[in-house]
Amino acid sequence: MTEYGRGRSPEPWHPEDPLYGDQGWGGQASAGQSSYGGQPQHYPQQPQQSYGGQQPGYPQHNYDGGWDTGQNPAYDPYGGHDPYGGHDPYGQQPVAYGGERPDQYGTPDAYPPPRPPGRRHEVQQETPDWDPGPDQGEHAFFADRDDDDDDYDDGGRGGRGGRGRGERRGRGGKKRRGGCACLVLSLVFAGGLGGAVYYGWDYIQSRFGSAEDYAGDGAGQVTVDIPRGATGYDIGNKLKEAGVVKSVDAFVAAQGKDPKGQSIQAGVYVMKKEMSAEAAVGLMLDPKSRNNLVIAEGMRNAKIYEQIDKRLEEPKGTTEKYAQKNWRKLGLPDWAKNDHPDVKDHLEGFLSPSSYPVAKGMKPADVLKEMVEHATTQYEAQNLEAKAKALNLKDPLQLVTVASLVQAEGKYKHDFEKVATVVYNRLKPNNTETYGLLDFDSTVNYLRGKSDLATGSVDELRKLNDPYNTYKIKGLPPGPIGNPGAEALKSAIKPAEGDWYYFVSVNADTTLFAETNEEHERNRQKYQDEQDGNE
Repeated sequence: MTEYGRGRSPEPWHPEDPLYGDQGWGGQASAGQSSYGGQPQHYPQQPQQSYGGQQPGYPQHNYDGGWDTGQNPAYDPYGGHDPYGGHDPYGQQPVAYGGERPDQYGTPDAYPPPRPPGRRHEVQQETPDWDPGPDQGEHAFFADRDDDDDDYDDGGRGGRGGRGRGERRGRGGKKRRGGCACLVLSLVFAGGLGGAVYYGWDYIQSRFGSAEDYAGDGAGQVTVDIPRGATGYDIGNKLKEAGVVKSVDAFVAAQGKDPKGQSIQAGVYVMKKEMSAEAAVGLMLDPKSRNNLVIAEGMRNAKIYEQIDKRLEEPKGTTEKYAQKNWRKLGLPDWAKNDHPDVKDHLEGFLSPSSYPVAKGMKPADVLKEMVEHATTQYEAQNLEAKAKALNLKDPLQLVTVASLVQAEGKYKHDFEKVATVVYNRLKPNNTETYGLLDFDSTVNYLRGKSDLATGSVDELRKLNDPYNTYKIKGLPPGPIGNPGAEALKSAIKPAEGDWYYFVSVNADTTLFAETNEEHERNRQKYQDEQDGNE
C-alpha cells in the first residue's frame, strides 16, 4: 500500500490520455487499481473497475478472459459505503454480476455509446504496433509512411486494408517482373528508334545533303575518254571510275553551277586524280586539257589524215593509205558508195567537223569509223535524199558537194544562204552570166592541194584540165571539196531567194551581191579600195 492507501494496480487512464486503451495480457483491457482499499474508483460514464486480472463485465460477451469471465465480483471490505459518507452519484446503479449488468444503451450515461443489442458482436482487436511512447505521440512521420515501407517488417501482421507482408511481396514480385518487361521494351524501342534515325539521316543525306567531294586540284595524271552524246551524269560516272571525282552528284552539281558547264564536249581529257568537282569542271572547260583532234568546218581530208597520224604517232601517210584502200568498210551510206570514178577521196565530206578522241594506241580505222558515223547520222537526220530531189540534184552526194562549196566560198556564216543561191543560179545551164560554169577558185585550190587566194588569170585557169576545175567543167565537181559544217549544209538545203550570180566580201560586215557582171566589177573596185585603205 502507498501512503495514500492506493493499491498496487495502476490507476485507470482517462480516455483523452494518449496511451488510453493499452491492453493487458491476452488482449483484454488492463484492470485499473481500485482506490481506498479496493473500493472502485468511479469515473463519470465509465464502468466499475475490478481488481487486477478482472475486467468489468459486459453482458452476453465472453472472449478469452475478456469481458465476462463468469466469476463473482471481488469482496468489498467497505461494504459498499462511501468512507466519506458523501452521497454516491452512482448509487442508483446496481452492481452487475456476470451477465446481469444493466444495459445503458439509449441513456445519456453510456460512454462510449454502445451499439444496439441486436447489432453487437465481438470485435477482433489487432495486435498493437510498436508505439514510440507517450512523449512522441502519433506524429505525421509515423502515420503517413508509404505502404512499401511495411515490406521491412519482420512480422506477418496485416497492414492497412488487411494486406499482409506476403501480399506485398507478391505485389513487389509483379513490379520486378513488370520492370524487366519494361526494360526489354525500352531497349527494343531504343534500338528501333536508333535504326530509324540512322536510316532517316542516311536518306536525308542522300537526297538533300551535300554530295561527297574531294578538296583541291588533285594530283597525278589520268586520261578519260568522254563519248559523244554523254550527259552530265555520264561524264560524272566516267570521272568517278577513273578516280578523278569522289561522287557523280558532286560533279553534276558543279557542272550546273558553272555557266559554261553544259559546253563540255566529247573527247579525251587529261585529268588529275582526286580533284574537287569544281576543279574537274574547270579543267574540262580548259582547251589545254583536251587531248582531242578537232576537225574544223571546211577542213579537207588530206589535212585530217596528217593530224590523225601525228596523234597516233604513226608514219606520215598511214591513215590516208588505209582510207583509200578501205573506204567502203567504214560505214558510208549507200548513196555515197555508188560508182563515182572521178571522186578524188570517197571520204571527203564524211569526216564531220567535231572533236574526236585520238590518242596513241588507237587504230586509224577506229578513228575514221567514228567520224563517218557522226557525219552519216547528221545527214540521215536531214533526210538528204528527199531534199536533193527537191533541189533537182542527182543524189545526196551532190547536195553535200554544194554545202562544201558554200563553206569554202562563203567567208561569213551570215552570208551562207545567199552564197548557196549564187551556186544554184550558176548551175542553171541557160543562164547568160556564167553559162553553167561555177568559176570558183576553191575548186582549183582543192585539185592543187592549196589554199591560195591568187589562183591565176581566168584564161590560164580555163586551160587546166581536171574534173574539179569549175573554170572549165560545167556543173558541180565530182564530189565535195571539204567537210561542211551544219550551217553550210542548212543553207544548201534552204537557200535564199534572189537572182544573184556574183558576190564579193568587202569586210566582215559587208558582202556585196550582184546580178550582172558590170555590177560585180563595181563591187570589186570597192573591195580593192577597202584593201588599199587597210595597208
